[in-house]
Amino acid sequence: MTERREVYVDWLRAVSLLVVVLWHWAFTILRWSPTGPHATNPLGFFSGLWIFTWLLQVMPLFFYVGGFAHLASWERARAAGTSLGSYVLSHVKHLVVPATLLAGTWAALGVVLGLLFRLDWIGNAVMLVISPLWFLGVYVALIALLPVSLWLHRRFDLLALVWLGGIALAVDVLRFRYGLSALGWVNMAAVWMLAHQAGFFYRRLVDAPRRLDLSLLWAGLFALAGLVFSGLYPGSMVGVPGDRWSNMAPPTFVIVALLAFQIGFAEVIRPSMERRLARPRWHRFTELMNRFALPLFLFHTTGMAMARALDYFVFEGAIVDDRAPDLIWWLQRPLAVLGPLLFTAPVIALFLWYHRKRAPKGEPRDTAS
Repeated sequence: MTERREVYVDWLRAVSLLVVVLWHWAFTILRWSPTGPHATNPLGFFSGLWIFTWLLQVMPLFFYVGGFAHLASWERARAAGTSLGSYVLSHVKHLVVPATLLAGTWAALGVVLGLLFRLDWIGNAVMLVISPLWFLGVYVALIALLPVSLWLHRRFDLLALVWLGGIALAVDVLRFRYGLSALGWVNMAAVWMLAHQAGFFYRRLVDAPRRLDLSLLWAGLFALAGLVFSGLYPGSMVGVPGDRWSNMAPPTFVIVALLAFQIGFAEVIRPSMERRLARPRWHRFTELMNRFALPLFLFHTTGMAMARALDYFVFEGAIVDDRAPDLIWWLQRPLAVLGPLLFTAPVIALFLWYHRKRAPKGEPRDTAS
């Protein structure tokens, strides 16, 4: 694989991460109750906005890119004489340690503040801050299952993807037709493992005729439209209050269709994006985003919590108003992003300083892997 293709993969990963962070910062609306803050988003206030989540819900694409990145980095590690067990342990540790420290710090802070100030709602607030870590939990599980994924890939090739998709569909049938709701969580493994394993085919897809890219895009789009407009599934790819269920928690078969659509879309735009990524400023952006990928994801809700606390308790909500979305609310979106960014940046700087000071030699440099 040429370096240019690797740069495009890094760009996809960077953009996916940035979309997640900006979505949380700009579009989180907090509603307060006696039990504390509850998060919602503007999709519940407007009909039809859910269509944008077909591109903005980037978790399928992120797991897909992660699958390719892990396969490529494992091939390099194997060539250097690293065992698969050592590779998996190193990458799991690289993600688990900072995530555990972050969750533990917030849990301890919640207990202390709750006891000192009798804040009954603090537990719910802490859960909102650390809830995005579910993504890292799934990601770590996929890395831990890499020996299984690699065996499936070598032994069954594309058939492994078909089976995982079949499991996801069967789970939905049992869940929605026969009321076996608890089985839905099986799709946390089946759907995300499918997305991750699909990344193993990245090189093959890049070398395939362009009509295959278009076929994936249109097949995914038609499947999405058919599933959503059949009335069986919500149209939004993120949770929306009032929907019968969420397509993401746990994931439904709709996410498999979304994955096909997003992979096809990413491949269709790849030639034009590769030309742009050859320019220095685009290349620098990609390098910068991937350098700060892990700390940005880890701490973006911490920075958001600090900014919102300052706004609520010092400025009485004058900076970012959690009103129902209207013109004023939309005009405030730059402020909703700027505040968390200003608070997140020093936390990231502190994390990177500590990480450089304590990191042993040979630790993975790719913070997003």
